[in-house]
Amino acid sequence: MTIPTRPDIDPPDPVARARRLGPAIAAAAETIERTQRIPEPLLSDLHAARLCRMLLPRSVDGDEVPPSVYLRAVEEVSRHDASVGWNVFVANSSALIAPFLPAETARTIFADPRALVSWGPPNAAAATAVPGGYRVSGEWHFASGSRQATWMGAHCQVIEPDGTRRRNAAGVPVIRTVLFPADRAERIADWQVIGLRGTASEGYRVTDLFVPEAFSGTREDPALRREPGRLYAFTMQGLYAVGAAGVAFGIARAMLDAFVALAMRKAPRGLGRLADSAVIQAGLARHEAALGAARAYLIEVLGAIWAQAGDSAPIDIPARAQVRLACAHGLGQAIAAADFAYKAAGVDAIFAGSAFERRFRDMHTLAQQIQARDAHFEAVGAILLGIVPDVFY
Repeated sequence: MTIPTRPDIDPPDPVARARRLGPAIAAAAETIERTQRIPEPLLSDLHAARLCRMLLPRSVDGDEVPPSVYLRAVEEVSRHDASVGWNVFVANSSALIAPFLPAETARTIFADPRALVSWGPPNAAAATAVPGGYRVSGEWHFASGSRQATWMGAHCQVIEPDGTRRRNAAGVPVIRTVLFPADRAERIADWQVIGLRGTASEGYRVTDLFVPEAFSGTREDPALRREPGRLYAFTMQGLYAVGAAGVAFGIARAMLDAFVALAMRKAPRGLGRLADSAVIQAGLARHEAALGAARAYLIEVLGAIWAQAGDSAPIDIPARAQVRLACAHGLGQAIAAADFAYKAAGVDAIFAGSAFERRFRDMHTLAQQIQARDAHFEAVGAILLGIVPDVFY
């Protein structure tokens, strides 16, 4: 079913729009897992619900929603399918390049209501500065949602005409993002993984591709943004972490709900119902409390910083550390809740197609991503102790 957006009758809250799509996302989950694509009409429904435009500036027909609302919308999608939730989070994260681009470039890219940008993380690839732009050759991986993308990006160091590397004010090599139509990239079908299969986070390459200067920007310093607004006072990396936490919360919520349903009816051999076990009761209660507290903590942090954020200046390092800490803590608690549900479900969890098996794989694929690194606690702890780096997230 295609669900067109009707501003006169549709709820303005993207969380409510995501909830409306829940049954359609759940119905397509097995197809998404098998084909590594978001099928029609679901893809059109996601675009109609504007769930890939939550972090896009209003100046280019985006919704520019507060981070806490964005978190909850990604969580709602991910309850039904983590791969769709991940692709929604990545599409929104990539849209955060718009405030760093010339206004006309951003309008060109995002004029199409189905516009999606996909890219892989930075690596050793470099772009050579030439008159009018850059010559780019390289290979990147982990480009989530690339099969739905209309534009691809590449994060590159810049080689100047004299052979030196362009450096920023801190003296480190500049990372510049170049953007080009998706059909200019050669896809690499290498997404053979245990979880989040439907994200199709494949590789891609380009060879001696010319990219005009106007279709490039650097996202490494939030002070360089061209777009005003409180949302863009948050760092791009901070909002990446918020999206990843939303996916993890959605998976954990779905697994705990599925476990409660199972525990009400399952009686292991020689034992009573799982629901009547004091061990199960206590474990479930502890994980409900831990997950709920972590979620509430992140929402509170995001709300407090949003209330204080200005239109132009980036949030300061202590605020960035708060976002990172709340996201890292939330990810850890979500992973723990998923592990509890999987273990407590016993053999019911191990069968393909169960309410636990794919979600467990998805969660532990997410757990290997940079956003879930334990090193984030180390970095934040240093800041809490007064050891403030020159650059932080």
